[in-house]
Amino acid sequence: MNAMTYRGYAARIAYDAEDRIFVGRLAGIKDIVVFHGTTVDELETAFHETVDHYLEVCERTGRPAQKPYSGRLLLRLDPETHAAMAVAAELAGVSLNQWAASTLREAVQH
Repeated sequence: MNAMTYRGYAARIAYDAEDRIFVGRLAGIKDIVVFHGTTVDELETAFHETVDHYLEVCERTGRPAQKPYSGRLLLRLDPETHAAMAVAAELAGVSLNQWAASTLREAVQH
């Protein structure tokens, strides 16, 4: 995955072959926050500085910084999948929410 994380924010990284730089953009928020660097170390430093600056500007202007995600997720599933998940959660001895969170966490870590 071409991503970096810092202070709860993630950034998607791409390489611009024409300008020969790495370009990053904060993911999961509507504000457009971008940064760049010619080396990985420079890119990482720019990412940290950009996130810090974004948070400072939001605080200074009284505008709440956008958070990447609230932690709430609404899914629409077919009834058969919903039922199968509920059974799997019950067999595991956890709530459906706990089962889904654990299963999704495992999926994104691999």
